Amino acid sequence: MSTFKQWTRDKLREKFDLKRAIDHPDLLSWLATEAPIDAEEMSILERWRKKMLLYVDYWNEEEVKIKFIGTILTLTDYDTENLSAFADREFGGVVDEVELTGKPDFIVARGKQEMKSPFFFLHEYKKELDNDSPDPAGQLLAAMLVAYTQNLEVEKLKEKPVYGAYVVGRAWYFVMLKAREYCISLAYDATHKDQLIEILRILKANRQMIREIWGE
Repeated sequence: MSTFKQWTRDKLREKFDLKRAIDHPDLLSWLATEAPIDAEEMSILERWRKKMLLYVDYWNEEEVKIKFIGTILTLTDYDTENLSAFADREFGGVVDEVELTGKPDFIVARGKQEMKSPFFFLHEYKKELDNDSPDPAGQLLAAMLVAYTQNLEVEKLKEKPVYGAYVVGRAWYFVMLKAREYCISLAYDATHKDQLIEILRILKANRQMIREIWGE
């Protein structure tokens, strides 16, 4: 058994033949999907963007998560009657006879107490300075690979990618994995007004995608 934290992209490539794609159509489609943001949400974003400008170099991992990322995820509002946003829950599975496990910071999946059919992960809240994580993208992709493998058994999801994001300080990266191929977006700077709006829009677009799949 190995934990998600042990995996880098190099290790995933060597063990699972995971390959990186450039400009994958499924990622580009997600990033281009329109989703409305209202005036109240814009006001909240601007208030917290200014706080990020002042404090991003000083906040530790938990402070970034609670004060800023939590606000963005609350505005996204993934929860419905049958879908939930889970935090710090044990998750794992077997891929090619290798057991992978860990506690991703944030997972959107079916269920209220028990996660079923995970579709979106947000992983690795890290400080911008003194960051000791060897490969946040690798850790995220290890969890996404487990979810994709499990979702092959779910009729509505077996042809669908799994989506995710990871955050390093002010920079957000969006990730798509399908089969053994993944794609990572360019960085979105959460202290830049227009790019912060884009971060929320992309997350809301992901919420729309999930709800459409499950008829919600």
